Amino acid sequence: MTQTESKEISGLDTQRTELKKIYKWIFELGAVALVLFYIYSAGFGSANEQFHLGFYLLLTFALIGIFYRCRKNSPVSRPSVIDLGMIALSIFTIGYWIVEYPNLVNRAGNYNQLDIFVGGVAILISFEVSRRTVGWALPIIAVIGILYALFGRSLPDIIAHRGLPLRRIIEYCFFSQAGVFGIMANVMATYVILFIFFGAFLEKSGVGQFFINLPMSIAGRSIGGAAKVSVMTSGFFGSVAGSAIANTVATGTFTIPLMKRTGFRPHVAGAVEASASVGGQFLPPVMGAGAFLMAERTGLPYSKIALLSIVPAILYFLSVWVMVHFEAKKHGIERIPDTEIPKLLPLLKSGWYYLLPLLTLVGMLIVGYTAYKAAFFAILATIAVSYFRPETRLTPKRIWEAMVTGAKNSLAIGGAVGTIGIIVAVIDLTGLGRIFPDLVLSVAGTNKTIAILFLAAASLVLGMGIPVTAAYLITSELAVPILTTPEMGIPIIAAHLIIFWLSQDSNITPPVALGAYAGAAIARADPWKTGWACFKFSKLLYIMPLLFAYTHILFTGGTAIEYALSVVSAVVGTVIFSIVTMGFFIRKTYWYEWVLLALAAFLAYIYNIWTFVLAIVLVGVVYILQKRTSNFPGGSVR
Repeated sequence: MTQTESKEISGLDTQRTELKKIYKWIFELGAVALVLFYIYSAGFGSANEQFHLGFYLLLTFALIGIFYRCRKNSPVSRPSVIDLGMIALSIFTIGYWIVEYPNLVNRAGNYNQLDIFVGGVAILISFEVSRRTVGWALPIIAVIGILYALFGRSLPDIIAHRGLPLRRIIEYCFFSQAGVFGIMANVMATYVILFIFFGAFLEKSGVGQFFINLPMSIAGRSIGGAAKVSVMTSGFFGSVAGSAIANTVATGTFTIPLMKRTGFRPHVAGAVEASASVGGQFLPPVMGAGAFLMAERTGLPYSKIALLSIVPAILYFLSVWVMVHFEAKKHGIERIPDTEIPKLLPLLKSGWYYLLPLLTLVGMLIVGYTAYKAAFFAILATIAVSYFRPETRLTPKRIWEAMVTGAKNSLAIGGAVGTIGIIVAVIDLTGLGRIFPDLVLSVAGTNKTIAILFLAAASLVLGMGIPVTAAYLITSELAVPILTTPEMGIPIIAAHLIIFWLSQDSNITPPVALGAYAGAAIARADPWKTGWACFKFSKLLYIMPLLFAYTHILFTGGTAIEYALSVVSAVVGTVIFSIVTMGFFIRKTYWYEWVLLALAAFLAYIYNIWTFVLAIVLVGVVYILQKRTSNFPGGSVR
């Protein structure tokens, strides 16, 4: 994907890709300092809390001031006066917080005028860096939140509160642990950026090519093999990339042309890649930033959250896999030529060691090491493995390039950190987190399905134009108290996973579907058609939250037998559901066959032994009906 295409996808055209030499060196030195400090902290212990968080935000905001322009007509090769002013204010305000932190703690609740001035300026800077990196949506939500905090007394009774002075809002948003330096900043600085750096080292070393060749050797010869390669490759990359859009771009440049060449329509090829890339957000070990945030919010070990997420993630990839299989059957898609498919055993024999970085990461998590310590050793393993071949060797120059790339990749979500913290702080300060559950419960009562559908709509609207991690964190702040009430009775980890899965829909659902638009740009396809095709292939996003709420798929209750039955029924239900979605089995399904299959999927998901048997019977009936008529004229679409 070209830089121009990347800008078109995000709707932003503010990146400086050709900085003058002096500014390029300043930027790269800052980027490398960011990477080295947090890799060193992961391996050998971090500095005190205020420096650990403050240094991250200070460097991130300053680097954004250099790399992102204020306006489209700002200079492209150097920071403008406005950019330099923002950089200076970022260094001053966050530096003030770092240096004055002990004194700020002592005068908590009695801050002086300079404290309030610094806090107010820092909040404005947080809005500006968010605007530059992810657009207007996030700052607008934050401003609405502050206005809500200021004028709560004048609002309708159902959402009213006593109202708060501006000074109190600034104090809470900047100086408390719930604001700019809150949970989002802590999770980013401690966990997420390390995995972003890990992905950059994997990419720069060339090890990633192995994760393309391996799926090709496994699935390339099957029906719709090109699309299945896309599903598997996106799973491998997505499990460590941490971003659906980055995954789409990194793997789609290979898989999308391959799908088009074998017969998939352009918008379908783009949609398959984007849909599969979303699955990387659910697949351990990284899961975007979701697992790290969940660990902070629930108090559960990161390793347990990752373990519970394996089966749902596999089900998601199974769903996309089955759909592309029947898409290929429906349209008579060609197989990949044998000459393009590497043989599995020779591939493993010549490159098995490329799996070591991922195995190091997973192994250390399993034995109980922290996520940031595991990421530290995975980065070291990547560097070591790269030296097995001259062409992948991470020389000092390529390590430098990997660090600069990793820092650049961290800026978009890093720019949103402060504003997300402000939104969370306002929710906490105004009591909206207690008001919103009452509103939803007044509509849904004790019905989990209605509540989840309500929250799905809220998550989709909120997710338009902001990162999915931000959508998850903000929505969970409001929604988890609803789902964990005695009336709903959903365990806390299930509640968080429900919101996390629903928050991904803005990546693939029009009108704002950045992941789908990324796939469309590479496929040179209609973005709108790609978005709706992506919505079709990703439909399990809306089924899994219901399974989290109603079944034992997360092993949050019940016996081992009930859990096993839940998994088996979910697998069968997912296969049937995917067939229903595609409208094709042995041939195109007639309306009454579609109804029977849809009923079979519902019955299979219930996970009662008798409904499960009935579901299998219904599928068998449809199979016999289609088998008898598939050879008659008009009976098959192929």
